[in-house]
Amino acid sequence: MVFKKEFMNSVGKNNEFERIRWLKKTLKDLKPGLRILDAGAGEQKFKPFCAHLDYVSQDFGQYDGKGNTKGLQTGTWDQSKINIVSDISSIPEPNGSFDVIMCIEVFEHLPDPLLAIKEFHRLLKNGGLLIITAPFCSLTHYAPYHYTSGFNSYYYERHLHDTGFEHLEIEANGNFFEFIAQEVRRIPAVADTYCKGRINIFEKVLLILILKLLEKFSKKDMGSSELLCFGYHIHARKLCSEAFKE
Repeated sequence: MVFKKEFMNSVGKNNEFERIRWLKKTLKDLKPGLRILDAGAGEQKFKPFCAHLDYVSQDFGQYDGKGNTKGLQTGTWDQSKINIVSDISSIPEPNGSFDVIMCIEVFEHLPDPLLAIKEFHRLLKNGGLLIITAPFCSLTHYAPYHYTSGFNSYYYERHLHDTGFEHLEIEANGNFFEFIAQEVRRIPAVADTYCKGRINIFEKVLLILILKLLEKFSKKDMGSSELLCFGYHIHARKLCSEAFKE
């Protein structure tokens, strides 16, 4: 009981919460009626945030929740309501079809994310907005459709610029200590799965002490996100052809 209570502190637990908070705010600020593409929408988890927008979903539609049974899987996965089933790098819509494209926690599942960025550029109107989140570092999940462990901020700075976007915001989610705490929290489940045995009371106490130390450091953090974080939140705009040429 003490073990569970100590694990209730917040260090390492805010990855998804902060990502959704940022995404919800970013989508809420969009002008009503804009046509938005949810690229790699999966089960359309973020559709409720787009009630004021003209929402269109896309996914390749091949993941079933079980994958190849390795790594972290969801168990079930329902994509029966996806609007467009296609490769993300070749979406059957005309040039300039969308005002906004969001691609949330998808890049690590793409064989070549750069092709997706180029396709988003084609599909967006001049001045259109691109919203991306992806992990800085991630465990194997949704295998075999997991090709890259994560992306640094420099990936976006380089490739968005080269493709014809200007970045409006590149926000780090979490920091080094938060990320390590997240993984410390996984140890009991991972040990149970891969070591065929649950951790003992002394090991539990050690994990609690490590989490307390990480919580202390996280509160005093002064920029360790540049070293490691959960991931980045990206908000970019497609430049018009003339501006990009300059």
